[in-house]
Amino acid sequence: MLQYTLRRVLIAIPSILGVMIIVFAMVRLAPGDPAQLLAGEFADAETIELIRERFGLNDSMPRQFTRFVTGVFQGDLGESTRTKRLVTSDLATFFPNTLELALGAIVVALVFGIPAGILASLRPNSPIDLAVMLGALIGVSMPVFWFGLLAILIFSVQLGWFPVAGRGTLRHLVLPALTLGLSSMAIIARMTRSSMLEVLNQDFVRTARAKGLFWRAIVLKHALRNALVPVVTVIGLQFGALLAGAVITETVFTWPGIGSLLVVSILARDYPVVQGAVLLIAVSFIAVNLIVDLVYGFIDPRIRYD
Repeated sequence: MLQYTLRRVLIAIPSILGVMIIVFAMVRLAPGDPAQLLAGEFADAETIELIRERFGLNDSMPRQFTRFVTGVFQGDLGESTRTKRLVTSDLATFFPNTLELALGAIVVALVFGIPAGILASLRPNSPIDLAVMLGALIGVSMPVFWFGLLAILIFSVQLGWFPVAGRGTLRHLVLPALTLGLSSMAIIARMTRSSMLEVLNQDFVRTARAKGLFWRAIVLKHALRNALVPVVTVIGLQFGALLAGAVITETVFTWPGIGSLLVVSILARDYPVVQGAVLLIAVSFIAVNLIVDLVYGFIDPRIRYD
């Protein structure tokens, strides 16, 4: 297991380097001059030039990239051109909020998605199955921003059950987590149904039924465990996507996460913050997939990492 983990970490290094190259190139190919934005519309050329020198924007691209890579391996992502704070400080402030929102969303997706998929698989082509599949289709198709605004209108403005926006108490988390986790809930429900249907038709399930085992024990102890491997794969991918795709939800609910920070930084052409935020999201995605690979061995003893 340890050798497998180390091998996966080494394999992830080229992926991280690729992300660094892509994000470095993309932020500099985007139109707009960060020095001009910082100096203001009516700033003279001398002021703009001083700002460019201050943040190393006049250096050659290879030199800027070398400074970026060296800083990453030293734990120094630079200084924000917009706030003058360390990028690592901003990420340490905002990323836990996004992680909290993503965890809340994945909990919502699991609590509702897995039971719905199990129920649908136990009664294929029944009204319950059709209802679950219809709900999953709506969940996948519904735009996040529209559902978020609708949830605010109904549950916050009209009913007053939850706060309209912001972060603080558990009540602040409910609507953003539900909005962000809706699509993942639908995908997990469909994958659980598909995987359970395949397992329930296998011989060991028929044997367990012939031995007189309770149906609940057959479903939860035997069938579900064998059906979880593809479901766990989807859960890992969805959690990584939730970390990277919380931008719209954070904007709708004014949630102070890394997505909101990234949007503001892109508009301000704040190169260091954009590079650091995208790199952190990419590393988090890779880490989640590594954890999922390790979880396989605990779910299915037949899987080994020799």
